[in-house]
Amino acid sequence: MGLLTTQALAISFGENRAVNGVDFEVRQGEVLALIGSNGAGKTTLVNLVSGLMRPDRGQILFEGKDVTRQSSYERIKAGIARSFQIVSLFDQLSCADNVALPIFSREGKTRKLATLASRDSAVWAEAHEVLRQFGLDGKAAIPAGTISHGERKLLDVAVAYALRPKLLFLDEPTSGVSTREKAPIMDIVSSIVRAGGITVVIIEHDMDIVFRYSERIVVMHQGVILADGTPDEIRRNDAVTTTLIGTHVSGESAYGNAGNAGR
Repeated sequence: MGLLTTQALAISFGENRAVNGVDFEVRQGEVLALIGSNGAGKTTLVNLVSGLMRPDRGQILFEGKDVTRQSSYERIKAGIARSFQIVSLFDQLSCADNVALPIFSREGKTRKLATLASRDSAVWAEAHEVLRQFGLDGKAAIPAGTISHGERKLLDVAVAYALRPKLLFLDEPTSGVSTREKAPIMDIVSSIVRAGGITVVIIEHDMDIVFRYSERIVVMHQGVILADGTPDEIRRNDAVTTTLIGTHVSGESAYGNAGNAGR
């Protein structure tokens, strides 16, 4: 059994079966890409797994335990974390404050946050170390709302990483950044999560990123899983090519034979 599995997972919005009986598995230690056209059900599936939505039917197992009815907070405590396509930060707080908050939460210190925040040296040391890992140590005292978009994307991942998750979902980690910024951002993120032994699911539209950094690719279409395989298998899958027509499913437009890189 994988680190995370879903069994016949489903949710509908009116007549729209957004996720329709999905059996999905994430294996320990892998970097998996979840792809599909807009409306395929990718984000809804992640919302179900992370606890932001409740399924109409089906089951979610994490480390063999049924978490289907657990709250998102309970799932975070269990080891499931995520970043968001639209960055969710406290813009008025410093970058260090943004990273420190999930550390306080992880350590169960939020009730005493007002009294502990200024003197809990271990938390602040860890927050600064996380920022250093993500190349943001020089931004520690700067309000999060004033840093560049690429830096905000990194900070958003750093905030999720500070929870020390076992499974991390990255929702469009390079959306809105320039082409030249994408690879450096993913190089940083990939090296950190691999060094930390964190299992990662990347929800991404940029096929160059998908084929360069993932070991396995799951393709969704109209609420179901269309294909599941290695980058080479997905590249040769006619059903995927037809469904994602107009997308560089070859994954070779910017990075050459990118499917063999970033493993």
